[in-house]
Amino acid sequence: MKKNNPPKGAQAALRAVRLLKLFSLEKPELTLTQLSLGAKLNKTTTHRLLRALQSESLIQRNSLTGRYSLGNGLMALGVQALSSSDLRRRARPILKILARDTGETAQLEVPVEDGMLIIDEVTGRHVVAASGNIGTSWPMHATSSGKAYIANDPFFFDGLPEKFPALTKQTITSKEQIQKQNAVILKRGFSESVDELEPGYSCVGTVVFDAVGNIQGALSIGGPTHRMNSKKRIELGAILKKASDRLNPDY
Repeated sequence: MKKNNPPKGAQAALRAVRLLKLFSLEKPELTLTQLSLGAKLNKTTTHRLLRALQSESLIQRNSLTGRYSLGNGLMALGVQALSSSDLRRRARPILKILARDTGETAQLEVPVEDGMLIIDEVTGRHVVAASGNIGTSWPMHATSSGKAYIANDPFFFDGLPEKFPALTKQTITSKEQIQKQNAVILKRGFSESVDELEPGYSCVGTVVFDAVGNIQGALSIGGPTHRMNSKKRIELGAILKKASDRLNPDY
């Protein structure tokens, strides 16, 4: 996603944010050296920034291991951000209807840098279903929601790299392949991802627009590939398009 140029005098704040973004589900704890190398800062500067973040409970340090992790203050901010999201509030009843009527898991996602962040989710009635993914971010090129976003934002597409990492044998890995899919997605109004994010998982997705045509986020429905055959994906795509229209403020 295209980033705005930072204002002058914001270097310290940007460095602190860069440190926070180094933490992930795969790497929830990091050492001072790892943070210093990851943020491309010397250890003295890194330590000073970490102390400042600790003072606001945004970072915490394990006194036994010396490793750092995200602090409780960030959890509080995250909860506040979710609670204050107008899109999430309006989408919640629609997600419940989608999950109830389709039997599959319905998700609300928003773009964050080069991924789609799941900010709400309602699990379907099936025992085997996607669940517990709120707060997870997946690469755009491998998800139905991300593909829908890319197809509907030509400026974002122009800034994409030529190659992408393969998450499975089915993952699309080139900008050229994505461009070919864009026309199909725009014509149908929804996108598909079949075994591209992980083997055995398929989903369909569509974007949600605001009153002036800007993309607010995306809706998706996903489940095991053996239940998500071609016919069902088309049916779910049509259902998602109607749900997306209902989320438009002018509906």
